[in-house]
Amino acid sequence: MIAIPARSLRARFGLALVALVAAFAFASSVRAADAAPDTLALIGFELIEEHPDASRHAAQQARLKMIEDAFRTEVRARGLYTMVDNAPHQALIERVRGGGELVYRCPHCLAEIGEGMGVRYVAAGWVQKVSNLILNVNVEIREVGSNRVVLVKSVDMRGNNDDSWLRAVRYLVRDIEKKRAANPRHGL
Repeated sequence: MIAIPARSLRARFGLALVALVAAFAFASSVRAADAAPDTLALIGFELIEEHPDASRHAAQQARLKMIEDAFRTEVRARGLYTMVDNAPHQALIERVRGGGELVYRCPHCLAEIGEGMGVRYVAAGWVQKVSNLILNVNVEIREVGSNRVVLVKSVDMRGNNDDSWLRAVRYLVRDIEKKRAANPRHGL
């Protein structure tokens, strides 16, 4: 019988252990990459206006819907979250919104909506209009189970027109994607 030195056995065992750990880590990362993104319900965008202008109300309501659709499209296309359709839950959203309070200012309202929709994350957006020249678009994302804020993002925009609103929301999502690439847990 040939004797194998103990040092050689330990070295082989160590190499085998390193290979096993590396294989496990690789398999886990492949599974994580293949997994569907976490679910997100976007409650919509609201308008905060310092000096309301009735002549622009209809156009601004249309822009709020336009950037909501753009946010959903951009997030879905970039694979940041799995966007959940609000339509089956519209009665719940309207009931919670019925309190007259802006939803983004009501953490328990967002949690109630998120729980009712069965999502992991819930988002509320708002546009703050200081004037027709100075506006900003904001998004806050909360984890439903803990009600913890996981992401807050604000983008300033100049000009109260469709192009500036769309540019702002697209930049907002693009920046989330960029930060997620650098830190895979960003916004989670």
